[in-house]
Amino acid sequence: MSGHSHWAGIKHKKQLADLQRGRIFSKLAREIEVAARSGKDPEMNPKLRMVIEKAKKAKMPSENIERAIKRGCGELQANKLEEFIFEAYGPGNIAIIIEGITDNKNRTLNEIKQILAQNGGKLVSEGAIKWMFERKGCIVVDLNNQEDNLKDKEKLEILAIEADAEDLRWDENFLNIYTKIGELEIIKKRLEEKLVKIEHFSLDWVPKELISVDDKTKENCQKLFESLDENESVQEIYSNLK
Repeated sequence: MSGHSHWAGIKHKKQLADLQRGRIFSKLAREIEVAARSGKDPEMNPKLRMVIEKAKKAKMPSENIERAIKRGCGELQANKLEEFIFEAYGPGNIAIIIEGITDNKNRTLNEIKQILAQNGGKLVSEGAIKWMFERKGCIVVDLNNQEDNLKDKEKLEILAIEADAEDLRWDENFLNIYTKIGELEIIKKRLEEKLVKIEHFSLDWVPKELISVDDKTKENCQKLFESLDENESVQEIYSNLK
């Protein structure tokens, strides 16, 4: 089975627990704003629909969501935002893809370079890392968040396979379900119809192979991920760390 890092264990535990809510809302607002450029109607804009659902799950106020949509479709004045993907090596030569949204790419590039340099990493040229990953849909299911009749790993795996998932991987009690890009929402809906509670869903960069490092290097990688995540322009971090 292919591996997936999405900074998995750390990300799920920290997402709303000890990150400042305001920073989360700010990042979500940027994501909504960019998605809304392709149309403000979520029914006609799958990317916007996905981000709005993520924002609601994070308990982002509806007025914040509406403002971000209006900025995205030009109804409110806003700074010009652009998406970026940076590729890097981290401690132990792990491969990293950093996705984000910024209003000043040069400033953000320098900030990311500095964070990497301070944490044993370095930026690399475009394409040097990306070939190690595949773009896939990812649905995350928390075993502990299911109804009693679904708190069974084998049962959840069977439901995911029946829903036409491409691949599965457990990370402790989190099941990562991989799909083709165009089938993410279809498979999510099939699982929800079977009363499976979805923790998170997104389009991710999934590593083709995972690499193992020693405990000290893994700790350094986690410090790097945390430092990157604290940058306001960074939306997602992916790596091939096992």
